Amino acid sequence: MTSEQAARGAGEPEHYDVAVVGYGPTGLVAASMLGRAGYRVVVIERWPTPYGLPRLTHIDGETARIVQASGEIQQALRSAKAVDSYHYRDAAGDLLLELNWTGRACGYPAHISIYQPDIEDAVEARAKRYPNVTVLRGWEVDTLKQDADGVELSAHPRSGGQDEQWTDQPRGFRARYLIGADGANSFVRRTLGIERSDFGYNERWLNLDSENKRDLGPACARTTIYCDPARAYMHMPIGTRRTRFELRVLPGEETADWEQEDAGWRWLHERYGLGPDDLKLLRHVVYTFETRIAERWREGRVFLAGDAAHTMMPYMGQGACSGMRDGINLAWKLDLVLSGRASEDLLDSYEAERRPHVTAITQMSLFLGQVVNEDDLDKVAQRDAAFRAGQVPPMPPFPRIEHGVLGRGRDGGLAAATGAPAPQGRVRQGAAEGCLDEVIGYGFQLVAREHPARYLDEGQQRFLEQLGCRYAVLSEDGVGRDAIVDLDGDQQAFLDAHGIQAYLSRPDFAVFGSVAALDQLGALVDELRRQLHWRADGQAQSAAKARAA
Repeated sequence: MTSEQAARGAGEPEHYDVAVVGYGPTGLVAASMLGRAGYRVVVIERWPTPYGLPRLTHIDGETARIVQASGEIQQALRSAKAVDSYHYRDAAGDLLLELNWTGRACGYPAHISIYQPDIEDAVEARAKRYPNVTVLRGWEVDTLKQDADGVELSAHPRSGGQDEQWTDQPRGFRARYLIGADGANSFVRRTLGIERSDFGYNERWLNLDSENKRDLGPACARTTIYCDPARAYMHMPIGTRRTRFELRVLPGEETADWEQEDAGWRWLHERYGLGPDDLKLLRHVVYTFETRIAERWREGRVFLAGDAAHTMMPYMGQGACSGMRDGINLAWKLDLVLSGRASEDLLDSYEAERRPHVTAITQMSLFLGQVVNEDDLDKVAQRDAAFRAGQVPPMPPFPRIEHGVLGRGRDGGLAAATGAPAPQGRVRQGAAEGCLDEVIGYGFQLVAREHPARYLDEGQQRFLEQLGCRYAVLSEDGVGRDAIVDLDGDQQAFLDAHGIQAYLSRPDFAVFGSVAALDQLGALVDELRRQLHWRADGQAQSAAKARAA
């Protein structure tokens, strides 16, 4: 027995900066980003192997940028394709509503059909590169408690998990912070005694994921939802080679009956004329779609994220996207706090920012869910007539961050660009060419028409240096300090559209603030320093961390 094993047996906990419970998309992003920042991270995941099948089938451009920061983006999108629209149709197949999802965001198509295992494998591949990230698959947390300085937990291996030699005793861990990303039935949330608000809509749908054996034709190439009161159903592509079919399980029907694979094949044949010669079924399961949000997302040093904090109807394709936004939001804030550059007060902004954003998306998803699942014939007739007459108000714009760490005007309001994702696009700097984040570096970014240094005093420049802020100065020829050539024109278009000379964005890509004149830049930087709850001793700790890296 090694000394480390003996210490474990004696009950001495293993020490980490952050413990992450759950290793789905949310936990993967959080662990990878914290590993990238140099912190000791332990991940505890109850399932011994990755799920290996798609659940989420859609990400947006902003989420693709998160994957780019936390994973191997080419691997993640190797079988992906852009999505141009979602079609909602009535029982006869006539169009009720079209969501136009064309365009680009953050250097990617605005909406992308993806194969989830590719996304998860790509982020895990990056996380594995960090020796400071320890992943325990097949381990289950059984105790959790915290004090003023950290969180203690113990875990035991499940049958079939790794490190079977530890089956007879648990391992103990102590971390300065813990992220509970362990799904809708979260052990972490339940242990903390946190209840969830239920929006009151719970629907069962049979999910039939398949691999195409042939081209299924244009009818199956676009996401289409049939709002049929007799039984709503839908189909959607999963990247380039797979298709998802779903149908509503009606009240009074037994889940077990629909979970028989023959039932799924019968329905596919009746509805689409498809059979085993056309498709290979990958997954056949009945899901319950629920809409719930945890009443609080933080308890001391423990944070809830992803499905542990919020679940929503799937009709916006934003459940996992929202979880990955949670993960990167927590990661950059914990980085500043753990390094001593910011006080713990910064962490209060996590829920303040993420809850309203998620709530707005949840309500949009709920509206679409009510449209799809309505089975009262009178209400369906009224709905169809209203949609055809154009009397239904348009979907609200996709939400931006409106609370928390954001630069506000003198009147307390937000500029149009603030809180929205910053552009990315392809740029060139010297011999390097690629996406902005890959060329100038990930983190805080200050993009300007002229070099910011001449408008900032020594203290402001030192603060941005300690923060790890990257400069990007727009230039037609790419000559000069921190100069970039804006190959796609995304940066120039963004500055022009908002009438600004510069903007400052955060590591989760949200625009902190912008200035119409560069002589206002110093005040914007000072405001960022204030809102980050910057600490005077951060400089020394940041420098020590940089030397260690």
